[in-house]
Amino acid sequence: MTLHGYWRSTTSYRVRIALNLKGIRYDQVTHDLRSGAHRSDDYRRLNPQRLVPALETETSVLVQSPAIIEWLEETHPAPPLLPADAEGRAIVRAMAAVIGCDIHPVNNMRILSRLRTDLGAGDADVAAWIVQWIGEGFEALEAMIAGYGGMHAFGDSPTIADCYLLPQVYSAERFKVDLTAFPLIRAAADCFAALPPVAAAHPNRQPDADADADAA
Repeated sequence: MTLHGYWRSTTSYRVRIALNLKGIRYDQVTHDLRSGAHRSDDYRRLNPQRLVPALETETSVLVQSPAIIEWLEETHPAPPLLPADAEGRAIVRAMAAVIGCDIHPVNNMRILSRLRTDLGAGDADVAAWIVQWIGEGFEALEAMIAGYGGMHAFGDSPTIADCYLLPQVYSAERFKVDLTAFPLIRAAADCFAALPPVAAAHPNRQPDADADADAA
């Protein structure tokens, strides 16, 4: 398999985590979002939406991280990243959707760029925007983890919820969002991050990471 992504993309990060947890070997092709590499004609032919990630398999090109991760779960069921029961699976998917549908989309690069260029938002305005939407989403997730979490976001085994949560915590830290009010999120993220396959997916450990990524 070949994963088309970008080291700092949190959606690419999610997919790397899932691939690593499943023990799947894959190559990586980077598309630097800062330079607009994802808008090239070659990549457009691969992924008409021109977003990362995209996963090339033997038979197709899969796009959108939720679909990719669900496909990985269906085609490589061990170890499972969804609970065995229908209710548990629904809860885990809902936790992932809080991030995938309500936090990440309004905070990604193209939205923040439009805030600056189209609406004249300054750095303080953009920072407040990020804090607003991460804070609202994390308030809900903190309550959900309180109700369903254990060592991880849901129970004591890694799930898709963790695959979404850790990259979003990474993003929050990158934008200097205060996480003091979310101790359960912090604990779940730290526990998950300590797993070797998860640690290997960290943005700073990717081949396309900036040389000074650790200092960023």
